Amino acid sequence: MSSIFEYNGSALVAMVGKNCFAIASDRRLGVQLQTIATDFQRIFKIHHKLFIALSGLATDAQTLYQRLVFRHKLYQLREERDMKPETFASLVSALLYEKRFGPYFCQPVIAGLGDEDKPFICTMDAIGAKELAKDFVVAGTASESLYGACESMFKPDMEPEELFETISQALLASVDRDCLSGWGGHVYVVTPTEVKERILKGRMD
Repeated sequence: MSSIFEYNGSALVAMVGKNCFAIASDRRLGVQLQTIATDFQRIFKIHHKLFIALSGLATDAQTLYQRLVFRHKLYQLREERDMKPETFASLVSALLYEKRFGPYFCQPVIAGLGDEDKPFICTMDAIGAKELAKDFVVAGTASESLYGACESMFKPDMEPEELFETISQALLASVDRDCLSGWGGHVYVVTPTEVKERILKGRMD
């Protein structure tokens, strides 16, 4: 447990479906092995078709989220429209890279619906190096087991309900293999017309 990124523990995953996406996180906030809260929010809404989840150090995640909301509100005032996911990813990347000599200890996961409701997902490291994917992205202390679970469960063009089932099973299976994350899950399934938010019950140990 040497890394500052593992101090609070986290598990994040975003997955693409047919004209929809799902983004999920665990709910544990810990200080190393001690659990502090079991209802911690890691997924934040930027607008109704764009969400960001922040893994890593919880204090930095909250600070970074506040700065991103501020930047997005300025954009809305100036442009009179919501930001596209690709644009927002570039904004997050630039914000992180700006602080590269004293970085925010966060690994963000961004998911949104772009032009013609095409799903966009991406993650990046603490200094803003983007990693784009067409299927799923993962982050946090449970990322290794999430890769395995998502790799075996994912299939392309899933409908929203099946996508919810898949991402939930992948998350719950993965956090059982990581002692720093877990205590339930938080899932958003976003389609062009609606946003469904669900809380998952998981093992409480």
